[in-house]
Amino acid sequence: MSVIKPYRYLTKNAIESEANELLLQMQGTPNSPKWPFVADQAANYLKLSVVWDSLPSHNNRPVFARIYPQTRIIEFNEDIPELQQNRGLEQSTLAHEIGHWMLHVNQNEADGFVQQLELSLSDETAEQPFLCRKVTEQHISKSSTNKQFDSIEWQAQYFASCLLMPTHILEEKRIGRDLTREFHLDAMAQDIGVTKSNLKHRLKDVGWICIPKGSKQIYLGNGVPNEQMRLF
Repeated sequence: MSVIKPYRYLTKNAIESEANELLLQMQGTPNSPKWPFVADQAANYLKLSVVWDSLPSHNNRPVFARIYPQTRIIEFNEDIPELQQNRGLEQSTLAHEIGHWMLHVNQNEADGFVQQLELSLSDETAEQPFLCRKVTEQHISKSSTNKQFDSIEWQAQYFASCLLMPTHILEEKRIGRDLTREFHLDAMAQDIGVTKSNLKHRLKDVGWICIPKGSKQIYLGNGVPNEQMRLF
């Protein structure tokens, strides 16, 4: 049996359940979930080590990180300054690799094989990792190898979003804040330990905000909890 699981279609709900289950398992351990920077605790809980090294580009695109399942090592690319300067981006990248470990690795087989999963992000997508390689929902149902790769990357990044920003943390951190104001989103992102871009994607995904295409104006979405509607 390969250390890498065969491709499978996963719904958003299934991926979110996997992330929530990991957070639940971490409760009551020395690595109990804490925000900001919960990905650090998750990696420690899973006994995944993080190292920094110079990683070569793949298909003329920078590799931000990669995971070696056999040795439980996640390598970060030390040649990408943003990874060391932007903790939110670093956490998203780490959570992405944890997503590969949880969703795509046969963990019981990992010790017997040497394989790796690579996360490749262009400069354009680095701050919008929910759309890594411009994957959209319609691509996921396609059967070609490339579409499956895009789907696997999307699955790992959606897992990262759910791990870093579970709904109960979003509910806690939004109290007293107006989700339509940029400086409130800045503060909320800092409290959670993510980039504001990632936070906006997550808030749009759960229906709390909407941003019309081509506009920077933020509006409250239909899914926003009632308490938010009454605050302002």
